[in-house]
Formats: sequence, C-alpha cells, structure tokens
Amino acid sequence: MNAIDAIMTRRSTRSYKPDAVESEKLEKIIEAGRFAPSGGNNQTNHFLVVQDKNVLQKLAKLAQDAFAKMEVDENTYSSLKSSILQSKKGNYVFYYNAPVLIIVANQKNYGNNIADCNVAIENMLIAANDLDLGSCYINQLHWLNEDEKILSYLQELGLKENERVYASMVVGYPKSTDGLPNRKALERKGNKVIYIM
Repeated sequence: MNAIDAIMTRRSTRSYKPDAVESEKLEKIIEAGRFAPSGGNNQTNHFLVVQDKNVLQKLAKLAQDAFAKMEVDENTYSSLKSSILQSKKGNYVFYYNAPVLIIVANQKNYGNNIADCNVAIENMLIAANDLDLGSCYINQLHWLNEDEKILSYLQELGLKENERVYASMVVGYPKSTDGLPNRKALERKGNKVIYIM
C-alpha cells in the first residue's frame, strides 16, 4: 500500500479481537510516531505503550469514575458528552477493549505539545492501516489530563511530573469477518478548500 492509499483508506475501528499485536508490527507503528515532525525538531514526545490488560482495565475504571462526576449542557462537545453519559451508566471502556493503547505525552509548558503529539498519532494511525491493523484516535485521556487520580496512576507508569497526555490511540485486529480494517472511504462533507493562485 502506498502512502496516499494508506491515508485515504484509514478508518476508525471501535471493535477489536483480543489477539495481541505482534511486536514487529507494534515497533513499526511506534517508529512511525517517533519519526513524525516536531516543533524545532525537539522530539520531546513520550510514548507509553500499554498492553497489560490489568493496566488497561484500571485506566478504564479511573476514566469512567472521572467522567461520571461531570455534567453536560448544551455546549458540551458531542464526544465528551457521550463519554460522560456512558460513564454515568457504568461499564464504559474508552479504549474499545483494544489490546494496545498508545499514549503520547509531552511537556506541559511546551508550546507545540498538542501539535507534536497529534502528528505522531497520525503517522501511527496510517502505519497501522498499512499493516492491516485497526486503530482509533482516543481523546479521553487528554480531556482528563489534570485529573489527580489518573495523573498519579500515569506517573506510576512512567509519565514525568512535567508531562501531560495530549493524544492517544488504540490499535489491534478488527473484529471483522476477514480480520481487516474497514477501508471504505467516507464522503467528505466538510474541510473546505480554497486555492489561491
């Protein structure tokens, strides 16, 4: 698959088989993230690659507890609203039970922290598609990056005190009949383009 095809056919996967991702494939995905551009070539992203089921479950429980305490109003972002409402019902698993959660953190007071983390995520999402793996961008830990319990737990896992989570993603084998991600391109309804010549 060439780069353009990998970009154009990438879709979010929200249902995964429990099968582990081979270390060779996972290393390629992480390297794609590490080779993403960064402001001033600072390369300050910090990747936490979570494969331990107990850690994943604890993060899901901590996130559910944090979201369940929040309230929604007419201005609440739709995806955040969904996380809050699902958490209030219980059994909310923000990482879709994928076997791998990749958390990308960066320095809290660095001006390009969000941008650097997100270009790394995009590289990894495209690499996962090329490797016949499903993936999905995950916002939830970024929304909760100042929650004391989650922050403390992530620091136990290796997050530095001056770092926060700015992006994350999941990856694994899709729970599909052929085991491949859905690659049907979606119609573009937005993202207006103006060419100035």
